[in-house]
Amino acid sequence: MALLITDECINCDVCEPECPNDAIYQGEEIYEIHFHLCTECVGHHDESQCVVVCPVECIVVDTSKLESQADLQLKYEGLMSAAANSD
Repeated sequence: MALLITDECINCDVCEPECPNDAIYQGEEIYEIHFHLCTECVGHHDESQCVVVCPVECIVVDTSKLESQADLQLKYEGLMSAAANSD
């Protein structure tokens, strides 16, 4: 399951630096999440760090992009492999 930032976002800037995959970015009006980079912190933490720090609870599961824990683990491994190969 990828995460989604709703329009309730107040642009407080606390979620972006918490993302270990650099999936969160400033969109035109609110912060947004790159689906292809979001692993919900699988491989890094036990829970999604952006959700933990969000003061207005505007980060939710994107039900249009459901992924299993195994899918998220594979995405994490792919991202780490790509990062290692780019060094």
